[in-house]
Amino acid sequence: MKQLYFSMLLALTSISAYSQHTLSGTIMDAESGEPLEQVSVYIPQLENGTVTDENGTYMLRNLPEGNYKLVISYIGFKTYSISIEITQGSNQFDYQMATSAIEIDEVVLSTPFHKLQRENVMKVEQKSMEDLKQQGGITLSEGITNIPGVSSVSTGVGIGKPVIRGLSFNRVLVYTQGVRLENQQYGGEHGLGINDAGVSSVEVIKGPASLLYGSDALGGVLYLNPEKFETPGETSGDINMRYFTNTLGYNANAGFKTSGEKLKFLVRGAYASNADYETGDGTSVTNSRFNEADIKTGLAYQTAMFKSELRYNYNASELGIPEEIGVQNNDRDPLMPYQELSTHILSSKNNLFFKKSSLEATFGYTVNNRKEFEEHDHDHGEEEDDHDHEGHDHDHDHEEESLDHEEEEHEGAALDMRLTTFNYNIQFNPQWGKMTTIFGIQGMHQTNENFGEEVLVPNAITNDFGVLATSHIHFDKSDLQIGLRYDLRSLNGEESGIDGDEEYIPVLNKDFNSFNAAAGYRMDLTQNIIGRLNLATGFRAPNLSELTSNGLHSGANRVEIGNPDLDSEQNFQVDLALEYGNRHLEAYINTFYNIVNDYIYLEPTGEFRDLDPIYNFQQQNALLYGGEFGFHLHPHPIDWLHLESAYDIVYGELEDNSNLPLIPANRWTNTFRVEWKKRNQDYKCYSFVTLQTHFNQNKVADFETKTPRYHLFNVGIGGDMRIFNQKVGYSVTGNNLFNENYISHLSRLKADGIGNIGRNIAFSLNIPL
Repeated sequence: MKQLYFSMLLALTSISAYSQHTLSGTIMDAESGEPLEQVSVYIPQLENGTVTDENGTYMLRNLPEGNYKLVISYIGFKTYSISIEITQGSNQFDYQMATSAIEIDEVVLSTPFHKLQRENVMKVEQKSMEDLKQQGGITLSEGITNIPGVSSVSTGVGIGKPVIRGLSFNRVLVYTQGVRLENQQYGGEHGLGINDAGVSSVEVIKGPASLLYGSDALGGVLYLNPEKFETPGETSGDINMRYFTNTLGYNANAGFKTSGEKLKFLVRGAYASNADYETGDGTSVTNSRFNEADIKTGLAYQTAMFKSELRYNYNASELGIPEEIGVQNNDRDPLMPYQELSTHILSSKNNLFFKKSSLEATFGYTVNNRKEFEEHDHDHGEEEDDHDHEGHDHDHDHEEESLDHEEEEHEGAALDMRLTTFNYNIQFNPQWGKMTTIFGIQGMHQTNENFGEEVLVPNAITNDFGVLATSHIHFDKSDLQIGLRYDLRSLNGEESGIDGDEEYIPVLNKDFNSFNAAAGYRMDLTQNIIGRLNLATGFRAPNLSELTSNGLHSGANRVEIGNPDLDSEQNFQVDLALEYGNRHLEAYINTFYNIVNDYIYLEPTGEFRDLDPIYNFQQQNALLYGGEFGFHLHPHPIDWLHLESAYDIVYGELEDNSNLPLIPANRWTNTFRVEWKKRNQDYKCYSFVTLQTHFNQNKVADFETKTPRYHLFNVGIGGDMRIFNQKVGYSVTGNNLFNENYISHLSRLKADGIGNIGRNIAFSLNIPL
C-alpha cells in the first residue's frame, strides 16, 4: 500500500503544468454602484480564492479548464454562487452584490459536492470556530453543544464526547484534516482529542452518513475544517489568549502562515491548563483538572492541474479522572487515576484536475497512545494493605499525592494502549451535464496493541474496505442526490489472559458487511421556502470493546464485559426539513425518525467484581425520533438587532418499551443579540444575552435516575478595538451567570451526585501580527 501511495505521488508531481488560465473581474454594490473591498471570491473544488482590492477587482490564477462553482461572499451581502466555465487564457466575471442582514452562507465541505448550505440536499449544521468561542466554552467538546441537536457526554470539563440526536461514541464519526479520527473513541474516560486551535469551522451531519463515510457514521459526523492557508502573496500571524475564572484556566495559541503563488505554509501551537472546576455551590470537583499541548502545521503546493496538501497535528494531554469529592485546591497536576493521551495525525490530500473530471486521493496515518495511571497498580507487599480497591485516598496531603504521581510515572502505566491507523479515500469525479457523480474507494488498516499490565481490549487488527457511487443532479428549482455503497469490515483479535480466569479474552475472528443507500431531494417550494427530504440507511459494526472487553473502566467505575456474538447495527432514517427565509427572517423545522435494528447497549447484571458493578453488552431494536425548530429575526430597519430561538428534542426507546440511556433532555435556547459591523471589516462590536432551558428528563433507562429542569443564563460582549494603531479582538463571556447548581443528564458524574460547572467568566484576546 505504501509503495502504491508513493508511486501515485510521484506520478502526480511529475505532471507538467498546463498553460495558466485566469479569472478576473470587479465586484460592486448593487445599490450604490461603488466597488466593494475585501470581498471573498472562492472556488471550493480547487480551494483557490482571493479577496478584492480597494477598486473591487480580483484575479484568480493557476486555474485548470473546466466547470467550477464560484462563490462570492461578504459581510452584509447575500452570498452568491454560480457555475462558471474556465477556458484557455483570460476569463472575466463581474458581479453586483445585493445587501442582506443574514449571515454569510458558507460552502459545505463535509459532503462531496461543495454546495452552499441553502443549495445542499442534505441538511448540515455549520458554525465557525470564532462563533463557538464567543459562547465561552472551555473546550471544543463544550463549544459544539451550542449547535441545535448536538450535546456532549461529559466527565467533568476536560472530558466530553459528542452526542448527535441521542447517538454517541462509535456511532458518531469525527473527521479532522480530511481523515477520520481514530483514538479509541468508544471510551468515555478521555476527551475528543482535538484542540480548537487551528480549526476554522465545525460541520455536523445529523443522521446516517454511512454512504459517505462507512461504518461508525450511523449516527452522524462531526467534521472539523482545518485552518485555511493564506491567500497567494500574503503573510500573516496572530496570538490568541483566553482565561477562565472558574477553573483558573488559560488557553493560548499562536500561528503563522505565508503563501506564494504555488507554495503555502502554516503552523500553529497551543497550550491549555485548567485546575479543578467548581460547581454552583462552590465545591471543587477533585481531579477534574487537565492540561493540553497541541501543534498543527501544513504545507501545500498548487499548480493549474495539481494540488497537494500535507498536514500534521500532534496533541498531548493529561486528564484527571474525577471519581469523588476530595482535596480542595488549585493544583494542576492530575491525581490518580489519570490518563496521558498523545495523538499524531498525518494527512495528505492530493487533487488532479482534468477538463471534465477530477481525481482526489486522501491518505491519513494516525498514532494514538493511551496510558492510564492508577494508584493501586504500584502497590505490592505491605503497601497492598494501605490502599483500597479503588486505588485512591483523597485524605492524604499534597506532598504524598505528588510522590505517588512521580512513583507511578516511574513504574509505568497500568493501562498502555497504542492504536495505529492508516486510512485512504480515493474519489473520481466525472461531470456529465447537470449531473455530478463521485465514484470512491475507502479503507482502513488498524492495529491495536497493549503494553500495560491491564488489558481492556486485546491486541487486534481491523480492516475496512468500501466502494461507493453517488450522484447529484441539478434542476432549475430542485436537486436530487442518490447513492449506493458496500462495506466490509474484518476484526481479528488475539487471546488475552489464561482460560478460566475472570478477565480472560478469547481469540476473535469476525467479519461484517453491509449495503447502504441514500436518496435526498431539495426543492424551492416557493421563492422563500425550501423543502428537503432525505432517506438513508446506515450501519455500524460492533467495536473491539463491545465484542471483547473484560475489565474495569475507571472513569465509569464499572466492569464492562463484551459479547462476541453481537451483530451489526442497521438503521433507516427519514429526515424532513422546511426552511423559510427572507431578508429579515429565517425559520426552520427539522424532524427525523430513526429505526435502529440490533442497537447495542450496556446493561447492569446486578453482580459485582471487587465491589465494582458488572455491565454486559446487549442488543435490541431501538427507535429514536425528534427534531430541531427555531427562528432568527433581524427586523428592518434595525438589522443590527437579532432575536434567535432554537428548540431541540429527541426521544429514544427500545423494542421492549424501555427508554434508551444517555438521551439528552429537551432544550430551549433563546438569544437576544446586537451586532454592528463596518463593511470594510476594520471594526465590529457585538453583545448577547442567552437563556438556555434544559427540561426535565423523566424518560430514563431502568438504571438511570431522572434529571430535574435547570436554566443557564449567559451574557457576552466583544468586538475589535485599536491599541497603538493595532486592531485587537476581545470578548468577555459569562456562562451560568447566576451560578445555578445543576447536574446534566449526560454527565457521567451524575451517579455520584457531582454537579456541573458553576459560574465561569471567559476573557479572550486576539492580536493579529
